Amino acid sequence: MDAKDPMPIYAQLDRRIRSAIAAGRLQPGEQLPTVRQLAVDLRINANTVARVYAQLERDGVLQTRRGVGTFIAEPTARAVQLGDEARQEELQRLLQALLAEAGGLGFSTEDVITALERSSNKGVAP
Repeated sequence: MDAKDPMPIYAQLDRRIRSAIAAGRLQPGEQLPTVRQLAVDLRINANTVARVYAQLERDGVLQTRRGVGTFIAEPTARAVQLGDEARQEELQRLLQALLAEAGGLGFSTEDVITALERSSNKGVAP
């Protein structure tokens, strides 16, 4: 986590987890550290980690198994949880966030599209 980043810590953590999943660094079924352990590792408040985990679970990204731990949800579980309209809304939300963040760094929409196309051609994007 970057304390100098104007983005709140909870948003940075949310973004890091989602990015790790999208990049394949976190796989479906993989167990995440406990709230307390991740808070200690990242030197952030445990309530912040709990808040992010709870939101990601509501979004269908994570699954908590009582007494066992928190795991990356299977893609089919996420897809089933969201209907087509909700999935399109979620995609629009993600695109708006991407474009806003890229714009804040001086990138144009065309720059983002070019980068997405390059990534897709390299097999990085799903």
